[in-house]
Amino acid sequence: MPEKSTRIGNKESAEAPVFEFGNTFRALEHKNYRLFFIGQIISLSGTWMQSVAQSWLVYRLTGSVTLLGLIGFAGQIPVFLLAPIGGAIADKYNRRRILIATQSVSMIAAFIFATLTLTGNIQVWHLFALASITGIANAFDIPTRQAFVVDMVGKEDLVNAIALNSSMFNGARIVGPAIAGILVSAVGEGWCFLINAISYIAVIIGLLMMTLEVRETAASADSAVTKIIEGFRYVGTTTPIRALLLLLGLVSLMGMPYAVLMPIFADQILHGGARGLGMLMGGAGLGALVGALALASRSGIRGLGKWVAFASGAFGVSLILFSLSHTFWLSLILIVPVGFSLMVQMASSNTLIQAMVPDELRGRVMAVYSMMFMGMAPIGALLAGVLAGRLGAPETVALGGAVCIIGAIVFGWRLPALRYEAAEIIVAMQMTGGEPASKASFQQPTMGRDTALGQKIKAIL
Repeated sequence: MPEKSTRIGNKESAEAPVFEFGNTFRALEHKNYRLFFIGQIISLSGTWMQSVAQSWLVYRLTGSVTLLGLIGFAGQIPVFLLAPIGGAIADKYNRRRILIATQSVSMIAAFIFATLTLTGNIQVWHLFALASITGIANAFDIPTRQAFVVDMVGKEDLVNAIALNSSMFNGARIVGPAIAGILVSAVGEGWCFLINAISYIAVIIGLLMMTLEVRETAASADSAVTKIIEGFRYVGTTTPIRALLLLLGLVSLMGMPYAVLMPIFADQILHGGARGLGMLMGGAGLGALVGALALASRSGIRGLGKWVAFASGAFGVSLILFSLSHTFWLSLILIVPVGFSLMVQMASSNTLIQAMVPDELRGRVMAVYSMMFMGMAPIGALLAGVLAGRLGAPETVALGGAVCIIGAIVFGWRLPALRYEAAEIIVAMQMTGGEPASKASFQQPTMGRDTALGQKIKAIL
């Protein structure tokens, strides 16, 4: 018997299989999303090239594990500090124009990066400054981009579009590092920065070519600070969203910084050099791409909570196994499930959160998501750099994996109660046309099991 499944935006639950492989790319039927997808996959390939080249450049110039963590911190901490402001702006102003502005800033920073590196004038303080500028742009870009998805595809195909975004991100994660590894070995890091700068043009052109309906925003006399606090309050009082974000933050803090230490693994432990670094990053991207495509083939959100718990635990186990390997090809195999499980956890959490967020708060709630996803990573990068300097890179990665396993166990233990409350919130929003669940006229969990509302909740569970 096929399971019941509910898509975001559907008024009624429908009999449908959980996986519908023929609909894996259905969000691409929307012209605006196609333009976004094409531009982003080109731009993100360049971004991943720059990420690998920057890590190798820092390591080549300084040989310092701690500085790798510090520059990662400088590039991502602005997201943690400024994303709430970016989310409030995304809820109030034209999201396409915001994205054009943020992409333009990142493009200019990449051109400066390329010029300094190719002319041989790059210094460590330049790396800190340019990483910080890009981080500030991302603090406004990431929550806006997350909220912009629903503007392009509507709620019906939101689940699929989020998964395809992850596929796009991780497809670029395979191509970008592989090219970067070859270019860095052959001609140096500067050409990677230049290619990244040029790649931003594709996404800017795609944004300019879109035809979007005017998004109505309710007039409000509330101050910007009040609006930001409103977003935090919704997250804090919505238990399933809070639990998802806490687990996401834990994984970002303790697990994700493994990527910062990849140059150490590639050079000192596995003896693969710059090309080996590109292959390792590409291997993680391959695993993440497979995970993203698996999510894209799903027809609804039912069961995603279990995916989050399982993927978080699997990520921790994979990190520990990777940290124990001293053979390059074995490490390359083990990094694939690291990428797969991390992507499944991140994208599943994103999907569930977006399913429970009212439209009027989407930018601000996704700003908190950005804080947990990207904002905790710099603190983790700094911590990883310090710990790796004292304990060693393998021990630091293994410790992060163990913490992720503990987080997954706690989340899994709480999951049954979280699933019921999440289902209530989603059904409430369907009944009120996307308004916050607190405005819905239904009662707490002891509703009659034979009512139509109770049946809808059970369909989502």
